[in-house]
Amino acid sequence: MAATVSRMTKAELKEIIETTVERKLLELLGDPDERLTIRKSLRDRLVRQRKAVASGHRGEPLAEAAKRLGLD
Repeated sequence: MAATVSRMTKAELKEIIETTVERKLLELLGDPDERLTIRKSLRDRLVRQRKAVASGHRGEPLAEAAKRLGLD
């Protein structure tokens, strides 16, 4: 394993560590949203958004959203 790790980039090693920690936390703590239900209105909105993204619509640019919200 040491030879494999020594050949990894920092980004690759970081990704492996992050994935491992996330997996372990889910194993120990569970998914806090596991038993929650999604309202029909939220589900419909998510389906619409997924279709819009699939058809090429990328939404509002971040700079415009920040300006609209007074965060610029």
